Amino acid sequence: MSSVFVISDDEFETQVLNAEKPVLAYFWAPWCGPCKLVSPSMDWIALEYSDRLKVVKMEIDPNPISVKLYKVEGVPAIRLFKGSEIVLAHEGAITKQKLISLLDEHL
Repeated sequence: MSSVFVISDDEFETQVLNAEKPVLAYFWAPWCGPCKLVSPSMDWIALEYSDRLKVVKMEIDPNPISVKLYKVEGVPAIRLFKGSEIVLAHEGAITKQKLISLLDEHL
């Protein structure tokens, strides 16, 4: 079972910006091939890092406000938030090992 929270524009402030722990926001689209490759890594991160990180998933097409606000120009994309500050941004496919390495640098 995944502990990834699926959110929308309306929930972004509450679920991400006001979260007590850092939040990894994963932006994706159902038509995106690389997103299908990255999604299992997000599920794994959500489980393995649950003690120090929250993972949220946001589909880009129905949520244009957050996409524009956080400058998501391609999918898959990740943004790591600590409070309202983005401390890590990445766009494009990413391996699980690379993702772990990036997160470990920032957590």
